[in-house]
Amino acid sequence: MNLIEVYIQEVTRRLPEKNREDIALELRSTIEDMLPDDYSEEDVTTVLEKLGSPVTLASGYRDRPMHLIGPRYFDVYVTLLKMILPIATVISLISLIAEHFTGYSGEEAVINIVLSLIGKGIWRMIEAGIQVFFWLTIVFAILERTDKGKGDQPLTASLKKWTASDLKSISYIPKKKAISKIEVFGCLMWTGIWATLYFYANQLVGVYRGTGNRLEFVTPVFSQDVLLGYWPIVVIVIGLEIALSLYKLINGQWTQRMAIFNAALQVIGTIVFIVVIVNPNVLSKDFITYMADLFTITDTQFKMWIVRSGILLLLISAAISVVDGFRKARVR
Repeated sequence: MNLIEVYIQEVTRRLPEKNREDIALELRSTIEDMLPDDYSEEDVTTVLEKLGSPVTLASGYRDRPMHLIGPRYFDVYVTLLKMILPIATVISLISLIAEHFTGYSGEEAVINIVLSLIGKGIWRMIEAGIQVFFWLTIVFAILERTDKGKGDQPLTASLKKWTASDLKSISYIPKKKAISKIEVFGCLMWTGIWATLYFYANQLVGVYRGTGNRLEFVTPVFSQDVLLGYWPIVVIVIGLEIALSLYKLINGQWTQRMAIFNAALQVIGTIVFIVVIVNPNVLSKDFITYMADLFTITDTQFKMWIVRSGILLLLISAAISVVDGFRKARVR
């Protein structure tokens, strides 16, 4: 058995037919130059092992890569995948919640709503993840095959060749200062939840009463018309929260600027909430009457208790968030 001819055959059969003959002649000549004059089968084996696998050698003769995404783009691909996947899954979940409660009549038990959202939410998030993975992979596979640059050296996130000067723009991130993807995901999730509850408060936030094996929606807590009257400033707060979450995702660590942004957001959000909650008509009259009778107090007393408690809880929550943000930003 002629190992040289078999090796050449294994290389050339992986190449376009029009190039096979020329490459076979070139490869045969290369092998003969590497062999001694009076060579043995052991010499042939040594030379072929130096040339490496026919698959690897054949890929060097091809105009396009034999891998889907090679080392040149792989790191950028994985970085973008980690960045986009959480955003896509959260957006898909928020859209599902909005779709689900658009036609909600208030008759379905809360436990059934929660179970339905969990089941559909998991599937919707998986579906969004598959879509992101598929299209991002397609984009980078095309980039891999259209890039005329030579070499397999990985590119940076800016799609440029790495140099030692790139290290100057990278700072060490202490563990207590770092922002995890889970934290960003939780922030976006919370924004989606409270925004949904706000715009569908008359269908979701209220007093429930157990009747047999189901919960009956007795009365809403808030007057939806009053809440919707503040929708422009509420949408601004939602937009700022999403912007802060994306800022966290991109930056990956707490900074003084981010802490200031967070503090400004907490102040704005607190002011907006206070403006809404002090409106004398924001609480449903039926809710006030129902709860006042339940606790055997006057309507005015219950209303003042709700307003003061709500404002106090929000002020404490905002203060904790502001202090925690500046504390993490100061970590060295």
